[in-house]
Amino acid sequence: MDPKQHLYNFCNAFITERINRIEKGITALQESLRSETKSSAGDKHETGRAMVQLEREKLGTQLAEAEKQKQLLLKVPLHKNTNSIGLGSWVHTSKGNYFLAISAGETHISGTGTYCISLATPIGKILLGSTKGDTVVINGRNIQVLEVF
Repeated sequence: MDPKQHLYNFCNAFITERINRIEKGITALQESLRSETKSSAGDKHETGRAMVQLEREKLGTQLAEAEKQKQLLLKVPLHKNTNSIGLGSWVHTSKGNYFLAISAGETHISGTGTYCISLATPIGKILLGSTKGDTVVINGRNIQVLEVF
């Protein structure tokens, strides 16, 4: 399998699992709200419902963010190699390898670790627009861009 396709699949599985987990949480909260009946506790009941509603709103915000990440991932050009680092670039540096798409953690290709990061991360912002042979400074350290795929 093409290494960039492997990286894309890893990111896609990560975000799909995250969306599914959030949706299950929302469904569980909605069931909790539906199954609750008005108790004689009054204020205690209303406080409980309010807490569940706040949690539902929090999960709704997380779901919206995850959906935005999914949409961004769909825009990743897998079969386009450029000299300049941008969305979809697989970058080998003197200090590590990065796939610029969404923040999804580390995966391994042929025993080599690659960090899947967003362009919005500090490292992503620094690498953006760089080319093979450039030196960037990350956390006070000089890092050389060795390859851009």
